[in-house]
Amino acid sequence: MNYMITTEHLTKKYKNFVSVNNVSLHIRKGSIYGFLGPNGAGKSTTMKMLLGLTVPTKGSFSIDGKHFPEDRMDILKEIGSFIEAPSFYANLTGRENLDVIRRILGLPKESVEDALELVGLTEFGDRLAKKYSLGMKQRIGLAGALLGKPPILILDEPTNGLDPSGIHEIRELVKSLPSLYDCTILISSHMLSEIELMADDIGILNHGRLLFEGSLDELRQTAVKTGFAANNLEDVFLSMVDQDNMAMRALPDRKRRTGL
Repeated sequence: MNYMITTEHLTKKYKNFVSVNNVSLHIRKGSIYGFLGPNGAGKSTTMKMLLGLTVPTKGSFSIDGKHFPEDRMDILKEIGSFIEAPSFYANLTGRENLDVIRRILGLPKESVEDALELVGLTEFGDRLAKKYSLGMKQRIGLAGALLGKPPILILDEPTNGLDPSGIHEIRELVKSLPSLYDCTILISSHMLSEIELMADDIGILNHGRLLFEGSLDELRQTAVKTGFAANNLEDVFLSMVDQDNMAMRALPDRKRRTGL
C-alpha cells in the first residue's frame, strides 16, 4: 500500500493531560482521509504535530517518505494547511493577502491567480478581505493552502461556521482537488454525515485515541456487525464515541486524565 502519511504511536502530553494517545494513522496517496471526532478529541493537536507546530511527546511520523524531525523543512514544503479560522490583513484585498503568502513561500506570481481560480474567487480577488462573507473567507483560506498546488493538504474543519450553501461549496471544492492535481487530503470534522460525502477513508478519534480506521465500506460492515443500519453511519460513529466515553468514565480519575 502506498501511504503518503503514516504515524506510529503518535502521542502528545501536556503536564497531566494526554491530548493524543498512541495514534497510528495510514493515509493513502491520492485519497481524502476524513479525521473524525468530537470537539477536544485531539484532531487539531495531531494536525499541528504533522505541521511541526507542536512537538510529539513520543512516537514518530513520516510524510511522503520523509521523517520527522530530521526532514522537517522538506516535509513543510510539500504541505498546504488550513488550521482553525484563517487570519487576514483586513485592509488588504484577497489577492494581496495571497501575494504576501506567495512571497514568503518564494512561489511565482501566477500561483496567486491559479489559487484564486481553484476556489472560485477570481472576480472577488480585488475586494478587501474585511468585506468578504464567512464563506469567502474560508475559500480564501483554502486558496492560501493551495498556493503552489502542494501534494498534501491538511484542513482542520474548513466548513466550520458555514451555512448549508457554504458547506456545499467547500465540500465540492475539496472533493475535486485530488483529481485536479493528484493531491492527498487530510480533513477533520466532528460530523460523519459531512465527511462521508467526500472521504475515501476515515479515522475516528476520541479522548486522543483512535477508535477506528478504515474505508467507509469497512465502517458499514462494522455497522452491520453491531446491529446498526449500514445506511446511517452517523449513528455508528456516535455509538462508538458514547461507548468509549462510558469506558473512560469507568476508569480511575488519574488514568482517565493521563492515559496511564
